[in-house]
Amino acid sequence: MLDRLEPRPGARHRRKRVGRGPGSGKGKTCGTGVKGQGTRSGKKIKAWFEGGQMPLQMRLPKRGFTNNFRKAVEIVNLTDLARLGDGAEVDAELLARRGLIRGSGALVKLLGDGEAPKNLTVKVNRISASAREKIESAGGSVELIA
Repeated sequence: MLDRLEPRPGARHRRKRVGRGPGSGKGKTCGTGVKGQGTRSGKKIKAWFEGGQMPLQMRLPKRGFTNNFRKAVEIVNLTDLARLGDGAEVDAELLARRGLIRGSGALVKLLGDGEAPKNLTVKVNRISASAREKIESAGGSVELIA
């Protein structure tokens, strides 16, 4: 069976034989035209090269700022924790398993949008004041991980 495998018809193309006379359709200049940068040997012109004109990325105004020291933070709301039920022990591993965070190893911050389930034990890197208040008022506890 393997000895009979071959490419589908039309999948393989014959090599283009350039410079082999006028009958080939690619004779003399071999399809590169007459004179100019594109006809020279070793031609490598980048797709964004504009012939020496000021390039587009230099003509456009630069805006904004990227903070190289920014810490990536995964955000979770109390409404997301309501699905886990009462008395759950919440940490980054559980949140990643349930698909609430990506699990990329980034810091996890809990925000106070929604109502907190009862007796919730939360272990996160950061927490908002409103989220801490709601969890503790519902009989739960919060532990901050460094």
